[in-house]
Amino acid sequence: MHQLMYSDIKAAVDRISGRVRPVALARVDPGAIPTAQPDGPCDVWLALEFMQHTGSFKARGAQNFLQAHREAGTLPDAGVTIASGGNAGLACAWAARQQGVRATVFLPATAPEVKLARLRGYGAEVRLVGTEYAEALAACEEFVAATGALASHAYDHPLIAAGAGTLMEEIHHQVPGLDTVVVAVGGGGLFAGVATSARHHGIRTVAVEPERCRALNAALEAGRVVDVPVDSVAADSLGARRTSATALAAARHDDVRSVLVPDSDIVRARQALWDHRRVAVEHGAATALAALTGPEAANHGYRPTPGERIAVILCGANTDPSDLANQPTPH
Repeated sequence: MHQLMYSDIKAAVDRISGRVRPVALARVDPGAIPTAQPDGPCDVWLALEFMQHTGSFKARGAQNFLQAHREAGTLPDAGVTIASGGNAGLACAWAARQQGVRATVFLPATAPEVKLARLRGYGAEVRLVGTEYAEALAACEEFVAATGALASHAYDHPLIAAGAGTLMEEIHHQVPGLDTVVVAVGGGGLFAGVATSARHHGIRTVAVEPERCRALNAALEAGRVVDVPVDSVAADSLGARRTSATALAAARHDDVRSVLVPDSDIVRARQALWDHRRVAVEHGAATALAALTGPEAANHGYRPTPGERIAVILCGANTDPSDLANQPTPH
């Protein structure tokens, strides 16, 4: 089991400096997005990482991964490859273009045309295989064996997780006295990086998953990585069937709290961000906020203490915003 170290994240900060967009933070107006605090107001900040290159935090890990291999002289002529129809594939293709490296992305033939167009826009060679991710992954592995291309991964790699952890370093510098960071968990790359950085700075991490996409929560319960069923409105970005061993190691600390939220609360949180900030994020990003705001949050979510200073990571916005009602913001 790989234990991600704070030194890994510091190295990533140096590698990707100037290559990614620094995160912007916005303070939530008191009362604008009600939270589940029982005794008094708390201080909530939104980390607007959805404004990152490619629309999600994954640009950080992809950039760190390729830059580290460039420094080590291990970038092959065949370039980099990944099987992913989502944010990781976009980030890999973008980082490869930044580094002047060939990228070959494998997707199921069912992938939406808009994603194919974006990938090609980043200069990637797109290969459509089968109808499920597993088939695309198998083809990607065959490609690696045949060509010697460098295999990247959506989340389960220490360089990917360390790159994601640079986000927490930026949040810590911008919000003095931060007590807690709230982050959504899919496969666990972002969580592992964030929790490792947060622990170094004495900051609590709240790991939030949909009730029906609970790979990390189930692993903590079982004491080992296990497969879980995936069925959630946020499954497009948080639908990993198993968490990484690195994420499980990062979660086994007293300063980490694992929280599950129902889909109904995720949908409400996403709508609240639109109503109060005109921010359109994907359901996976709204999952983090749902731990504080949903009707179920008082029972199952995270209950802040009065005056607690909290950062909520809004990790991505590769979403179709057409289901967000165009209604006036309440006063």
